[in-house]
Amino acid sequence: MTFYPTDRLALFIDGANLYSAAKNLGFDIDYRKLLEEFRKRSVLVRAYYYTALVENEEYSPIRPLVDWLDYNGYRLVTKSAREYTDSQGRKRWRGDMDVEIAVDMLEMAAHADHLVLFSGDGDFRALVEAVQRKGSRVTVVSTLKSQPPMVSDELRRQADSFVDLADLADIIGRPSRLPRFIQESQRDAQADADA
Repeated sequence: MTFYPTDRLALFIDGANLYSAAKNLGFDIDYRKLLEEFRKRSVLVRAYYYTALVENEEYSPIRPLVDWLDYNGYRLVTKSAREYTDSQGRKRWRGDMDVEIAVDMLEMAAHADHLVLFSGDGDFRALVEAVQRKGSRVTVVSTLKSQPPMVSDELRRQADSFVDLADLADIIGRPSRLPRFIQESQRDAQADADA
């Protein structure tokens, strides 16, 4: 991962995508460490975090994280999740943040030398290309080391550089908050797969 100390840097975190990738790799993101790490590498102009929120719920498990991020150096971009019923009749929520990420990245391309996209969503390939045409370098952070891989091949190829989230686990991660028996079974399954 090539970062120049004088580069103006902006981070774009697709919250749901990063959460899923880290969960599949068996760790949680420490957002304080993430911010510190990228501040060490370049001049951090902005760190955006995107997520959809379920409104009208007494408690949302993401609310404490969102509040912490909002007070600790992240520019929070949220919208209300929409309720729908899946094919099995279960209540689900949807809240796609792709348009918000695209607009912000295109706007920040004029103010940053290097943009880091924390998402593996292939829909962002054209966005990365457009930002590159404006003169900014783009690094994509996602993972190939999960089952299934969380990054599209097209997005990875379009980016100026790709960083596997698994390689950042020791730098920006903390042990998963999953119950110990689940962590142990995941570790055992990984050991069996590696054997």
